Amino acid sequence: MNLAEALNLGCACQTLETARLREQLETEPALAGLTMRLADSHPHLFSRTAVFLDARVMAQITDAVAALERVIARPAWQQRALDRAPQIAGIAHGPAGVFMGYDFHLADDGPRLIEINSNAGGAFLNAALARAHRACCESFQQVFDPQDRLRNLDEAFVAMFRAEWQSQRGDAPLRNVVIVDDVPDAQYLAPEFQMARALFAAHGLIAVVADPRELQWRDGALWHPALPAGTPVDLVYNRLTDFYLQDSGHDVLQQAYRAGSAVVTPHPRTHALYADKRNLATLSDAALLEHWGVGEADRALLRRVVPATQRVTAENADALWAQRRTLFFKPAAGFGARAAYRGDKLTRRVWDEILAGDYVAQTTVPPSERLVRVGHETMRLKLDLRAYTYRGQMQLLAARTWSGQTTNFRTEGGGFSPVVVLPATASFTDISPSQP
Repeated sequence: MNLAEALNLGCACQTLETARLREQLETEPALAGLTMRLADSHPHLFSRTAVFLDARVMAQITDAVAALERVIARPAWQQRALDRAPQIAGIAHGPAGVFMGYDFHLADDGPRLIEINSNAGGAFLNAALARAHRACCESFQQVFDPQDRLRNLDEAFVAMFRAEWQSQRGDAPLRNVVIVDDVPDAQYLAPEFQMARALFAAHGLIAVVADPRELQWRDGALWHPALPAGTPVDLVYNRLTDFYLQDSGHDVLQQAYRAGSAVVTPHPRTHALYADKRNLATLSDAALLEHWGVGEADRALLRRVVPATQRVTAENADALWAQRRTLFFKPAAGFGARAAYRGDKLTRRVWDEILAGDYVAQTTVPPSERLVRVGHETMRLKLDLRAYTYRGQMQLLAARTWSGQTTNFRTEGGGFSPVVVLPATASFTDISPSQP
């Protein structure tokens, strides 16, 4: 057991201070009171406990993301992914897609890729949370963000959106951003829409949170009534889970995207290339990757990191049912653990639904655990890691802790947690948390 594992399973130190979190969340007058509102509406959104990670594992995650990006960039991969996606995914205006999310479980011998998300939520909240933990733990100063990256993370986020704009519009000035989701105020992560709006405004951009049904398409441009008269929508920060913009309520946004009249990020192409769960089966096909010219080093890395995954078909249904206790079943177009099932919990009724749908079966990788304190008791919660990236570059690593069959924000003591990467030379005597 390495030091990070020992701390995760043996130290229930609570390193979050509410006053510090308030400073990080309520950065603008428009966000005043957000911390108290979250405590009432989202009591299990933030964990008070940080997650520790070995530097070697962090390097493995970074290497895995780089290898995945190299494979996904291959023309053969893109052709295969786009051939099975709706036609709209073939449109390429230039943007890569903001906030890619690579989700990992930690096995005994290293990280395992559970899924890739093209619309990963939580980055703004996790950035604020990480800074709050760091701010209240002076004895952790040498391991909490030793390179001081968190201080400039908000600027990096804004720069990412500007880079998306420039990849489609060149040197034209970016004036506004519309953050779009269905009934945005009703979304669980709606508070970070307001955080994003405040951040854009602080950097001189007009920002609006909107339902896509409020958008208007006329004169070859996309409009929103909250923007200044005569000013069309420049950039859409797309938080919709209708990844291919197929719902009738999204017709206006789809028209604007097809025409390239507004920069939309993330977009259908990103989902097809990265987040379709069938891609996990492609990553598990070593012979196909070799045929495409993927080098042995990358193939070997993917064999270690990507759990064996296959499509669920009528032909392999009997074999998969027999092996179900070692498998996890996910819908190809799924997200947020919706309609995903542990094989050892399957009923015949659910199995019939899986066979009627479009699913993949992934070898189960049990999540690792984190000891947390709840009241006067301690308990072990499951944990996973999310690497937020842009164009293959790591921006932020965050964790979620929970109990139950799938990830959730209903677990007392659980929620988002910052990740502390321990130096390769760290020892028990180097780490001395000041709070019990």
